[in-house]
Amino acid sequence: MRSLIIFTLVGVGAQLVDGALGMAFGVTASTLLVLSGVASAQASAAVHLAEVGTTFASGISHWKFKNIDWGLVLRLGVPGAVGAFLGATVLSSLSTEDAAPVMAAILLAIGVYVLLRFSLKNPPAVKVGTTKHGAKFLAPLGLFGGFIDASGGGGWGPVTTSTLLSQGKTAPRTVIGSVSASEFLVAVSASVGFLIGLREEFFDNLPVVLGLAIGGVIAAPFAAWLVSRVSPALLGTAVGGVIVLTNSQKLVKYFGITSPWSTLIYATIVVAWASFVYLAWKLSKAPAFVPNALEAETVDDAR
Repeated sequence: MRSLIIFTLVGVGAQLVDGALGMAFGVTASTLLVLSGVASAQASAAVHLAEVGTTFASGISHWKFKNIDWGLVLRLGVPGAVGAFLGATVLSSLSTEDAAPVMAAILLAIGVYVLLRFSLKNPPAVKVGTTKHGAKFLAPLGLFGGFIDASGGGGWGPVTTSTLLSQGKTAPRTVIGSVSASEFLVAVSASVGFLIGLREEFFDNLPVVLGLAIGGVIAAPFAAWLVSRVSPALLGTAVGGVIVLTNSQKLVKYFGITSPWSTLIYATIVVAWASFVYLAWKLSKAPAFVPNALEAETVDDAR
């Protein structure tokens, strides 16, 4: 019962982050699960099995609101499913001792990406008259995103959503809806990969899966409230820093780094984190760029 409560709280925390940022459920949940003592492969397997249900529900919701480009879903999701199966197979084949630093390193890299992504700049506006993303761009992105997602316990959203938004070729709501729908294929494929790789151990994760699912359902309405109260730049930077710090501790411990060097590493991370939080705060206070208003001013000046 105690374990179920812990995993439910993990699900609540991960859903609050994901609901407010539109990404990072897997990264946050995996980091918190590993921190609570769950083995790396088991943590990723539990997260992806829980995401089979959450991504299906999310995809249906986005479909009802017409936020999905099915061509984008297939061109991104099918390669993503292949990458996820490979990532799950690789992580399952590693010993517990070897898997821990691999997963920590991947989560650390994703944490740095999220930290920089939300502290340095806002996503660009959608460009008018640009062409849609082609298969040559989406297939490698999906393959890489799926592999990182399964082998690192998360990362599909930070890798694919951020990349597509940065291109400015597709409306943000269509990007988020299509990536969410395609993540269902990734979650199913990763779960199958973990089922084959972990075998009997896969079913030991059911309490974890149940806790994550319950926590996610409980937190969903609060996440909707949070997104209207907290700046995504500040929240994303805060979450990125937590992911970096917690996974750095695991790598420092794995490589046997002791004081004073370990203290210096942690101090450097905390100082850098605080600096990025300050940058995110300034970014959240900056006036939003409104293209239509600027265009109107230009027309008026011309007159």
